[in-house]
Formats: sequence, C-alpha cells, structure tokens
Amino acid sequence: MKNIGNCPPTFLFLGVLFLFCISDVRSDASDHRYKEGDAVPLYANKVGPFHNPSETYRYFDLPFCSPDHVKEKKEALGEVLNGDRLVSAPYKLNFRDEKDSSVVCKRKLSKDDVAIFRKAVDKDYYFQMYYDDLPIWGFIGKVDKEGKSDPSEYKYFLYKHIQFDVLYNKDRVIEISARMDPHSLVDLTEDKEVDAEFMYTVKWKETETPFEKRMEKYSMSSSLPHHLEIHWFSIINSCVTVLLLTGFLATILMRVLKNDFIKYGQDEEAADDQEETGWKYIHGDVFRFPKYKSLFAAALGSGTQLFTLTVFIFMLALVGVFYPYNRGALFTALVVIYALTSGIAGYTATSFYCQLEGKNWVRNLLLTGCLFCGPLFLTFCFLNTVAIAYSATAALPFGTIVVIVLIWTLVTSPLLVLGGIAGKNSKAEFQAPCRTTKYPREIPPLPWYRSAIPQMAMAGFLPFSAIYIELYYIFASVWGHRIYTIYSILFIVFIILLIVTAFITVALTYFQLAAEDHEWWWRSFLCGGSTGLFIYAYCLYYYYARSDMSGFMQTSFFFGYMACICYGFFLMLGMVGFRASLLFVRHIYRSIKCE
Repeated sequence: MKNIGNCPPTFLFLGVLFLFCISDVRSDASDHRYKEGDAVPLYANKVGPFHNPSETYRYFDLPFCSPDHVKEKKEALGEVLNGDRLVSAPYKLNFRDEKDSSVVCKRKLSKDDVAIFRKAVDKDYYFQMYYDDLPIWGFIGKVDKEGKSDPSEYKYFLYKHIQFDVLYNKDRVIEISARMDPHSLVDLTEDKEVDAEFMYTVKWKETETPFEKRMEKYSMSSSLPHHLEIHWFSIINSCVTVLLLTGFLATILMRVLKNDFIKYGQDEEAADDQEETGWKYIHGDVFRFPKYKSLFAAALGSGTQLFTLTVFIFMLALVGVFYPYNRGALFTALVVIYALTSGIAGYTATSFYCQLEGKNWVRNLLLTGCLFCGPLFLTFCFLNTVAIAYSATAALPFGTIVVIVLIWTLVTSPLLVLGGIAGKNSKAEFQAPCRTTKYPREIPPLPWYRSAIPQMAMAGFLPFSAIYIELYYIFASVWGHRIYTIYSILFIVFIILLIVTAFITVALTYFQLAAEDHEWWWRSFLCGGSTGLFIYAYCLYYYYARSDMSGFMQTSFFFGYMACICYGFFLMLGMVGFRASLLFVRHIYRSIKCE
C-alpha cells in the first residue's frame, strides 16, 4: 500500500472505472422493502412515437400535469446513452395505499396544447415510467377511425384517467401495470381550448410471486412457449443446413489437398521431371507482404479488439448481467470494455506491423486508434446534432460527452499506446515456411468470378444465411419493443458464424492459390468481413419490409448506427477470415518441400 502514490494515474483511473462499471450494471436490481404508506419512487421517463424507438422526448415536453418541483433522477452513463431522462412523476403511489379516481390536476388546455397532444396521438405516442425500477407503458390517446375513410373525419382523444394495478409480496413490489380508461377521454379534434381533469386510480393486490422472479414476466413476454419452439427449430434448421454445406465443402477441400500432398510429396527426381502448377508453383510469392501493410495491420488490430469485446459481452450476458430493463447496463459495458481492450488493438496491430517489416509504428498506432473510432465519432456528431435539432432524449448532455472524452483520453489512448509499445518490443518475426523471391510472379488472367467482388459475395452469403433468422429477433429488440433474453441461442449462432466464416474463407483462399493468384492477404480479410455488407443489406430489407419506422431522425439513426455496427462486424469477421487463412496457408506450405 505504501507505493500507491507512485502508481500512474491511468491505472488508478482504470480501477475506479472498473468498479463503476460493475456497480452500474447491477444498479437497477433494487431490493427495497416498504411499510404500508411508505413512498415508493415513481419516475416518468419519456414519450415518443411507438414505431420510432430512437425518437423519444422528455415526458414533460408534452403539456401533462407536472409537480411543483420536477426532480431529476441522477442517472448512470449507460442510462443516459440509452436515452433515459427520469424525472419525478405527478402520481403518488404509496405502498398499499389504494386510491379511487384521485385528481392529479385540472387544466385548461390552450389551442397550442391541444395541437401538441393531437399530433402526439396521431403518431401513436406512448409514455414510459418506472415504479420501483419496474417499467410501465401506456398510450396517451387514441384515434377514432371507425366508419371513416377520409382522414379529415378522424376524431382524436386524449386519455385522462390511468389505473395502476400493483402486485406486492409482503413488503416488496412485484409487478405493476397501467390501464387507460377508454371512457374517460378529452376530445382533441378541434382547435379550441379544452378543460381537462387528469385522474388516476391505484389498486393493490397480494401475490405469491417471490421478489427474485419479478423480472421473469418481461423475459417470458419475449419467449412464449410456441415462439420459443419455433425460434429453436428455425435456428437448428438453419445451422444444420449451413454446417452440412460447410462439411461438404471441407470434405472436397481435404480430398483435393490430399491429392496435392501426394503429388508434391514425391521424391525430388520425380518432381524435377514434371512442371510445377497450382499453389506450389507460387511458393516464392505466397508470403510476400501485402500492399498498404499499415492499414492491414490496423484493421487486424481493430478486428481483434472488437472480437474480444464481443466475447466479454457474451460472458456478461450469459451470467445474467443484462437482465430485462437493467437500464443502461449494455451501453455501460460496451463503453468500458471497449476502453479497457484498446491495449489489445495496439499490441496486435503494432506487433503484426513490425512482423511485416514496417518502420513507422507510431503512424500505424494512430491509424489503429482511428480506424473504428473515427467513423463512429463522425457518425455520432451528425446524429447527435440531429437529436439536438429534434430536442430528443437521444441528444447526449454536455457532461456525458465530457465523461466519454475523458474515458477516451485517460484510458483508451494510454492503453493503446502501451499495447503498441509492447507489440513493438515483442521482437516477433513473421513465420514463413517458404523463402520469398525477390521479384513477384505475374498473376495469370483469371475469369471474372475469381475477382474480389464475386468472391466476397460468395464468402458473405453462407455465414449470413446462418444468422439471418436470428437477425430478425435482434433487430426487433434493438429497433423495436421486444425484449431479447435468450443469449444462449445467440451465443451458439455466434460460434457457428465464426466457424462458417473461417471455413468459407479458407476454401476461397485455396481456390485462389490454386489459380496461381498469390495476393490472398487482403482478399481473405475482405471475404471474411463481407458478411457485414450482407447484414447492412438486411437493414434495408428490415426497414422497408418489416418495420413501421419513419421520419428523418429515426431513419438517420437506424442507418447511421447500423452502418457502424456492420463496419465493426466487417473488421471482426475479416480478422477471423484472415487468421484462419494464414493458419491454413502456413500448414499446406509447411507440408511440402519448397525449393
């Protein structure tokens, strides 16, 4: 302990950051016990169009009844990134205190207020609240379209009476739901002042459900028995199909390779009598370092970091950290783990760059740091500006931006540099079983389907076919109101994605070498990462065919952030494809005699 004063500030900050992450991701598991009449915290969170999950606004942006002093709840980093803006709600729901049609407030809604509410009702606005950390939803009004074909004849109504039904077990809150009274309405159809009396009712009922299982309701809503059975069947069917195709491809590849080894494994005299062809013919060029080696090493480093990040996220998910409505846990984990794994990117990129006999490792390190963060930062700046223009809760407060910048400055950057220094000093040499000739051989003319783009299309389709069923459930959770909780299925699909990506990239690399094309380095990376392009193409399909999202803000958020996610997949799977191909190429050239 006496040497703690000599510790670098970065490592002290890392310790604080890690503790902050652990405490934050479990912060919502409140275990409050109450006595009859105790005040239970109720917070109003946000409102927004039901079909546009990114377009949310503060609850009191609509002219609801507001308390005299609106108290904002202090929120963690992940909650703010999630768009949560909790404030004290005007309703009083004390423990086991029943109320029947209590008046919240009486208001005269001006013409402007009526117009604001009518626009919100027309766009299917919902509200979200939290009661003892349990989520509550409800629609703020309804549109009467019955028997009316002309939209100008529609009638718009605002709900003014909410009934809260609360279940409790001894001294704990177990469940809550909100029902809107369909007979207590305010007519918003005409632009005129309207008197509105907002009321609420509270009903309490005892239940035997233990406190530990109160979140299971939300888990079950996303995995009802018949849905779960169809889900598993679809995944198993997809995986079996893909694995059969992969196995078929691997069998053919092994048989062809066996014949090659027999042919090339003959004694030297017999080998001299026949002309070399195929992949052995280019043994002097296959380990020739690629063009743009600094960019290649940076892409490899960034892909390795994102792969490590994904593995850690899966570990946290499988141990139950991301339980339903643990607000902001995923975002906090993403930010903190990405910061802590930046040293892996620095080490991998610089070490590989030095193996490729690169000289300017500092520039390579800067490129590694900016390769993924740069596009993500530019996308964030644009989308945050859009959110500010819309006054949406997706706009990050200045304080949160400062925190993220500090994390990047005090954690990400120093760890990246430390990793780079360690990679530079690792003194590892590139292990090539064959000597590289001084001058490269000319690549023979190849048919169009052996060029990069057709090969990428072939390489990306098979891995994508293994995951496209699961993509729907993920999109419906991230860009909708479903809850994703079956992380075991997702983990299995992820493993299959990695296996299929590695197999198809190795197969295409072999066919490329057999055609005497020795420029396989970038091709293997591009083929491995091409699944990310297929996922982005699926984004277009999902947006226009499977969702009801609309508006400039929601469209820009969906395609902007999905572009960053798909780019991350491109780097991660590109790294997997290249690493698998490198192992394969080293193996086959180590197995033959190279003159």
